[in-house]
Amino acid sequence: MQILMNENSINSITNRGRYPDAVVKNLQLWVKKPGNMYWILRFKIDGDRKDMSLGACPKISLDDARELAILTNKQINRGINPITERNNSKKKRLIETELPTFKAFALDYIEKRKGEWSNAKHAAQWLTSLQRHAFPIIGKMKIKDIETEHILKILNPIWETTTHTAFRLRGRLERILARATVLKLRNGMNPALWKGHLQEILNSPSKISPVKHHKALAYEDLPDFMKELKEVDAISALALEFTILNVNRTSEVLLAMRAEIIGDTWTIPSHRMKSRVEHRVPLCNRSLEIIQIAAYLDKDSQYIFSRKGKNLSQMSMLMMMRRLRPGFTVHGCRSSFRDWVSEETLHSPEVAEMSLAHTIKDKVESAYRRGDLFKRRRLLMLDWENYCENNTSDYCVVALERSNHSRLGVVVGVQKEGSEENA
Repeated sequence: MQILMNENSINSITNRGRYPDAVVKNLQLWVKKPGNMYWILRFKIDGDRKDMSLGACPKISLDDARELAILTNKQINRGINPITERNNSKKKRLIETELPTFKAFALDYIEKRKGEWSNAKHAAQWLTSLQRHAFPIIGKMKIKDIETEHILKILNPIWETTTHTAFRLRGRLERILARATVLKLRNGMNPALWKGHLQEILNSPSKISPVKHHKALAYEDLPDFMKELKEVDAISALALEFTILNVNRTSEVLLAMRAEIIGDTWTIPSHRMKSRVEHRVPLCNRSLEIIQIAAYLDKDSQYIFSRKGKNLSQMSMLMMMRRLRPGFTVHGCRSSFRDWVSEETLHSPEVAEMSLAHTIKDKVESAYRRGDLFKRRRLLMLDWENYCENNTSDYCVVALERSNHSRLGVVVGVQKEGSEENA
């Protein structure tokens, strides 16, 4: 039977049972035993009878219980199961509390990605930039709550002063937040996105800080430079000469192992290549001579270029370059080589690019390319060595014909005496 409840009548109930409220539909007071009472909403939905707890009495007062019951009845009238709705809300709140902070998520991102990066320094660079600029502002924020205003708060102070660093940082923020979106930890547009978003707010990096390329020696000056280099009695000079002759990246040479040399071919493993693809280098006469000299200087080392068994430092070749040609870079010599190929030889651009270990940007061509043009690259590197050694009369390639149905063209060469390779 329904009763008109008030605070006094509730306190006077001593018998177990359910006591329907005479004021609000479906509301009941469930007395399990004296002093142990609960507010219950008993209702029917989709033909099933349900009991939904609204809380303990007197912790939940009569007025509060009635208010909750009225709101819940409105849901029932709209066909909403209030129990299911409440459970979903609880789950959502639980997820909200468990969502990672930006700092925690970013650290996890770096840990998962660092194995994919070709250079171990990348992880340290990512962490340093985030620690310096991002973590103080958004480190403690839930990753779902980060908006454009927060990204701008990070970037604005450094955008005009250290533009290159700022743009790199923006890219890192974009990738971290993109992963969060894929994992459904956030919704909406990526606030660190450049195209169609931040580019409409921030000045273009190219207008603030024009791109500075590695300063390169003119290829016309290289023979004289190589002559000077030979006169320097230092292992770093040998390493630099070897690097220029084989148009390598600095890191490829600094970590080069003697075991990687078989005959006149040097095979650089994929994990040391920027492209993450194994790269074969055809070694010519002077390169082989340099390897012999370096081995004599440090007989027991596993590295080609070393001091007391340890590989040379990152600065060794750069300091040698600065000593002989201030203002120029080691990496710039790769550009010198590329200019020389285009301006002074008939070798195809494809062979030059593969000698530089550049990746094929055309995805279709990349999918079908299986060879590494090794024979043609050996001819090119012979010509390059002869040029650097100032032996211009001994060039291998004398003509190049472009086939109407081939991008690569055909090399028509003169076979040098004693060579095993045919064009």
